[in-house]
Amino acid sequence: MIKLHDKYFKPFISAAEIEKAIDRLAQEISEDLGNEIPVFIGILNGSFMFVSDFVKRYPKPCEVTFIKLASYEGVRSTEDIQRLIGLTQDLSGRTVVILEDIIDTGNTLAEVHRIFKNENVKQLKIATLFYKPEAYKKDFKLHYVGIEIPNKFIVGYGLDYDGLGRDLPEIYQIQKVQHPTNLVLFGPPGAGKGTQADFLKEKYNLVHISTGDVFRFNIKNETALGMLAKSYMDKGELVPDKVTIDMLNAEVEKNADANGFIFDGFPRTDAQAQALDELMDSKDSMINAMIALEVDDEVLVKRLLERGKTSGRPDDADESIIRNRISEYYSKTAILKGYYSKQGKYFGVDGIGSITEITERLSEVIDKL
Repeated sequence: MIKLHDKYFKPFISAAEIEKAIDRLAQEISEDLGNEIPVFIGILNGSFMFVSDFVKRYPKPCEVTFIKLASYEGVRSTEDIQRLIGLTQDLSGRTVVILEDIIDTGNTLAEVHRIFKNENVKQLKIATLFYKPEAYKKDFKLHYVGIEIPNKFIVGYGLDYDGLGRDLPEIYQIQKVQHPTNLVLFGPPGAGKGTQADFLKEKYNLVHISTGDVFRFNIKNETALGMLAKSYMDKGELVPDKVTIDMLNAEVEKNADANGFIFDGFPRTDAQAQALDELMDSKDSMINAMIALEVDDEVLVKRLLERGKTSGRPDDADESIIRNRISEYYSKTAILKGYYSKQGKYFGVDGIGSITEITERLSEVIDKL
């Protein structure tokens, strides 16, 4: 992640991927033009790195020049196109290939066609390194496209955000964090995780997503995902991670305006943690922390046996079952502790004390995020 001015950007396209795309474009254009000596025209400022690397890879003689147009203000492409530097040579009868760094709305491209309307060129071809098909509003043909990308603002490799970022050798995509606080809450049986989740969701205006509750809701209401999950469960099989992630995605979508989420009961494995990271990344968000309540085993056993007197749950009344549940929790948490520790996102919190004391400890961690 990098910060330019007031905005954050995440890695998107590597330098190696860019190089591969340019190699392909140079080969395609060379094959199409045969022995002609084309005039490559770069659109400044953004295309300077693309044009430089492209002509180095172009295997035949060529000429290069530039024109300068401007259509960006901040992170938005505007309708107002300014021609700052124009053509200075006669291009009559020549094959001209426009080398654009990026084509989104096509407004700049419309100005390019207007400029060349009276230049009497033999043919005008358009090549762009990056193309946003969702944003494109014009009917002009794009003859060569390097990489298609979603309609999100990017910087790097000649592209800037208010002057910064052009020097980056790779492409970064703007990170619009919609949910500033997203937690994975863990705790062994009897740690009081559910109680703390209730307090935290109220204090920080978060949505508590319990995997168990989500499953029960979908199965009870016979949603498509619920029925799919039930088909696996009826056969005694584990529900695939993809089904669980799709359920969680639906919950996140239902609460798109939330301040953030507390994920409870998921993830349980590295693969699930990675899938959750990818889900949040697709929402331009992220998991901020895994917080684990830490309680001595003997305290947990005592708590659960006491709870079993009133809960009616058989697994709270048998000490051997309780110890197995605690052991299973630690085996799963140990895996995830390593995953989130590598990201600097694992926080262990003392889970012994009054409910208020534990809430204060959890709050100290969250407030520092």
